[in-house]
Amino acid sequence: MTHEHHAAKSLGIGKAIAVLTSGGDAQGMNAAVRAVVRVGIYTGARVFFVHEGYQGLVDGGDNIREATWESVSMMLQLGGTVIGSARCKDFREREGRLRAAHNLVKRGITNLCVIGGDGSLTGADTFRSEWSDLLSDLQKSGKITAEEATKSSYLNIVGLVGSIDNDFCGTDMTIGTDSALHRIIEIVDAITTTAQSHQRTFVLEVMGRHCGYLALVTSLSCGADWVFIPECPPDDDWEEHLCRRLSETRNRGSRLNIIIVAEGAIDKNGKPITSEDIKNLVVKRLGYDTRVTVLGHVQRGGTPSAFDRILTKDVTRAMDERRFDEALKLRGRSFMNNWEVYKLLAHVRPPKSKSGSHTVAVMNVGAPAAGMNAAVRSTVRIGLIQGNRMLVVHDGFEGLAKGQIEEAGWSYVGGWTGQGGSKLGTKRTLPKKSFEQISANITKFNIQGLVIIGGFEAYTGGLELMEGRKQYDELCIPFVVIPATVSNNVPGSDFSVGADTALNTICMTCDRIKQSAAGTKRRVFIIETMGGYCGYLATMAGLAAGADAAYIFEDPFTIRDLQVNVEHLVQKMKTTVKRGLVLRNEKCNENYTTDFIFNLYSEEGKGIFDSRKNVLGHMQQGGSPTPFDRNFATKMGAKAMNWMSGKIKESYRNGRIFANSPDSGCVLGMRKRALVFQPVTELKEQTDFEHRIPKEQWWLKLRPILKILAKYEIDLDTSEHAHLEHISRKRSGEANV
Repeated sequence: MTHEHHAAKSLGIGKAIAVLTSGGDAQGMNAAVRAVVRVGIYTGARVFFVHEGYQGLVDGGDNIREATWESVSMMLQLGGTVIGSARCKDFREREGRLRAAHNLVKRGITNLCVIGGDGSLTGADTFRSEWSDLLSDLQKSGKITAEEATKSSYLNIVGLVGSIDNDFCGTDMTIGTDSALHRIIEIVDAITTTAQSHQRTFVLEVMGRHCGYLALVTSLSCGADWVFIPECPPDDDWEEHLCRRLSETRNRGSRLNIIIVAEGAIDKNGKPITSEDIKNLVVKRLGYDTRVTVLGHVQRGGTPSAFDRILTKDVTRAMDERRFDEALKLRGRSFMNNWEVYKLLAHVRPPKSKSGSHTVAVMNVGAPAAGMNAAVRSTVRIGLIQGNRMLVVHDGFEGLAKGQIEEAGWSYVGGWTGQGGSKLGTKRTLPKKSFEQISANITKFNIQGLVIIGGFEAYTGGLELMEGRKQYDELCIPFVVIPATVSNNVPGSDFSVGADTALNTICMTCDRIKQSAAGTKRRVFIIETMGGYCGYLATMAGLAAGADAAYIFEDPFTIRDLQVNVEHLVQKMKTTVKRGLVLRNEKCNENYTTDFIFNLYSEEGKGIFDSRKNVLGHMQQGGSPTPFDRNFATKMGAKAMNWMSGKIKESYRNGRIFANSPDSGCVLGMRKRALVFQPVTELKEQTDFEHRIPKEQWWLKLRPILKILAKYEIDLDTSEHAHLEHISRKRSGEANV
């Protein structure tokens, strides 16, 4: 055991940390508060809640109270912020900051964790820079002793603006943004289903005074016709362009138009563009039945600052000075990516003629996953925009062998973004045994490229196609695999389309189950999750739902581990927390089945707690895809098609396509926040084929946090390299270090 391991548990001894939430409340703040409190206590520190934000810091007294392990129980699933958040004028004045410093020094608190918006963090920074001056003033006026001043000579501040700076779904996302998107999409989905029966145009106004992030992602998530955002004002003749666009989609048979407007939308001269302006324009010029919906505080991410905090000063300045291109760049790579994909899907007219076009087929392979349809839609539409002939294959490789193939036009995939499951139908069948028929159909339909959207079978099917190229020239066409599976087990990608939806569904179910037990006697729930041998869902759901244990295949466990967990729960039931949650991945251990674990817990818990079990089954695939999965799938489809057209041109020889190099068969994966194409043959080394999982998985390093948050005595590696490297999975035979 390294010295760093020991250090983690004594890091905080003799130290005190105060936690406050400030500014607009955002969903997820409570999860952050809970984690700060529990990890703080784990390191041996004393942790204090500051109630009512900076106001509580200034007022002191009962507003600053010591937190215990139990005091953050049952917080995870609550919206808003439990410890309260208030706007504070006093803290903006030096006098207020002086009082705040006095309150901290008297309690020996020299570490402050601020969870909040842009303004809150600026306030914290001012406080830190003035700290030594404030202390000397307090000492001069006799409010604190010289000894107290020395003890508190420094102030450490940590600001949490967001849970993850997750460029992977294309955002710099702050806490609460994702929840706000969920609210918006629920409303948009409800509106679109009612609107399909009438020919209508909907203008939806979403929050974001200076930041178009929510509006942009919403428009990608619902396949909107147009979006207005402050960073990218429309061209001067936008009125003509918009009306033309709406009438074109109507003429193609669409019964519904959606226009998204950020509340801060402006034109090139900085003049506001309001949702009412747009409605009046559409009614006057086109005579369409048009409704305006303003999604104000229903977004429940709290006040606009919860999103505007994404802003940096530079972006605001660039926008004020009408340097819009620069404002876009300052927003970061992913915001620009979103904008490019939106522009492609919404503003480009598919070419009329198909001359010089190629034929690309799209298929789904494996089990259904939410987001597959969004990926098909964007693949088909981007393909059409490029001038290709697009085919869809029903029922995976089996359908390719049987010739269940048809041409897809623009409106074929209309409205697919929000639909769960797989509309094309998907099968687990692999191609090898049908190479003869598959080759015949590739020739018959003149297929020159293949986009395969699916899970582990899509990847192994790709490997088989590479093998088959030796015998069948017809298989020498470029193909790309877009990972889409709830299990998140495709080699070459940190994330798969569909895993986020599954995770959300599991968390919602766990929350409901925990809530049902909140009023009852002591109870432990044992919940079985899907994922094959891959423990991603069980681990991440365990973190998100506050589980006491998550059993997975990659982290081998013994009967002694089960015993430790049971004893842990027995101790827990003696506190004020009366419920436990245990997750078990379906294939974590063939002998320690869900029934076995349930029976063990029932027997050992006699007289202390009773147990219930729940096998989540196929409901985990989730219904409608989450905003994350819709956008991720849309971007993957667009990226795959751009790669495909390049590869087809590259492989064009003597009037036909001949692709025989390893890089003409790839997985498009998310790797450390970048989308990369990797040859399937290169990924073979990284694959455990027996268990259908990658040999190394990034999320395994999050498992120790799960145990700390559930109050286990465990070691946390605080050395820096642990955060950067993947942890190789322990083979079952190895000693459990």
